[in-house]
Amino acid sequence: MSIANLKDTGNQGNNYPWQYRVLLGLQAIADAVSTGGGGNVTIVNPIGQELMADSVSVTLASDQTGIARTPGFIRATSSGSIGVITYSVSVSNVGVANGTFLGSTIKPGESFSFSADAINNYYTAGTFTYNGTGTELIIIYNS
Repeated sequence: MSIANLKDTGNQGNNYPWQYRVLLGLQAIADAVSTGGGGNVTIVNPIGQELMADSVSVTLASDQTGIARTPGFIRATSSGSIGVITYSVSVSNVGVANGTFLGSTIKPGESFSFSADAINNYYTAGTFTYNGTGTELIIIYNS
């Protein structure tokens, strides 16, 4: 936001009065919080999970405890799937023939990694299928 920016691509006119009122409002909030005369805020909407564009930014507490994850290891020479909820998975073909992972060919020497990447994201049980028949797949995962 800029004050008295009369003509630019995003502002085709004078919006100084509105911008000035916004700045005054922000200053009033800052003054109230810094003097101890306020600072308690009640969020009315949105409550609950929303799309990113409609959500409220938050800061995670520094004393939040992480959740322990259990690592898993599979040396696959047959077919199967990872039967638990997983948060990250890596697979490598260490054999001499092609194998399959997620229904796609994984050639000897190839490696792939998958990560759900954010808080509370995960892959459902059975998502990751493999077939190491005739080769050897090393699969490691966090559940």
